Amino acid sequence: MDFTQYVDRLSEQGDAMRAAAVAAGPEAMVPTCPEWTVHKLVRHMARVHQWAGKALLADPDGEAPAPDEPPPAWDELLGWWDEQRATLLGRLTERGADAPAWTFIPELSRTAAFWARRQTHETAIHRLDAEHALAGAEPVDPLLFDPELAADGLDEALRWMIPRRMARTPATVSGTVLFHAADAGQAWLVRVRPGQPPEVGPAEPGMAADASVVGTADAVYRAAWHRPSHAVKGGDLTLITALRTP
Repeated sequence: MDFTQYVDRLSEQGDAMRAAAVAAGPEAMVPTCPEWTVHKLVRHMARVHQWAGKALLADPDGEAPAPDEPPPAWDELLGWWDEQRATLLGRLTERGADAPAWTFIPELSRTAAFWARRQTHETAIHRLDAEHALAGAEPVDPLLFDPELAADGLDEALRWMIPRRMARTPATVSGTVLFHAADAGQAWLVRVRPGQPPEVGPAEPGMAADASVVGTADAVYRAAWHRPSHAVKGGDLTLITALRTP
């Protein structure tokens, strides 16, 4: 996916999350985020969008920007979130992919492109959380995300977000995990070692692994973020559990 596609997808996922959150209502519980209500989920997303918008203007070599506090009342919170999403989308569009920006993985990127991709998937996963809050005990659409978006999100999780979390909480198990997004025609092999960041690379046909997560890109994307999923998990499940997301 290119920068313009990320901006478009971020807009789409933000609109879909808002619609699901409003339909569910602020007091609805979010089963995929224990002890969170929809109000808390929206507050989190509004703060993150505002923080990312600030990061786009911050010194790449400076301190992390501090997010502002959203208003507490539901209606005002929704309006404030709308403003932050519009600001974020506008700044991304105005500045472009290569514009310098502060990021929380500076060794990977210090440009606006980082935020376009990160916020697309942050919003998509929390859109899924809002959909679960709306559905309650009912199943959520098993093809919520198209293969292109889901495979890209899976790649981002495996290469960026999971290693970042595991730098703080290293694995205590050892082995390999195959992630196969069948309808996207993509597969990854993740090598887990105690005390080390995971190693991620493409999986070759017929490559053996100690554990596997297989299904549609949508299903495997959800599974990588430890959300309810139709992906098929096999082998040593402790290896899959060790691959924690933030």
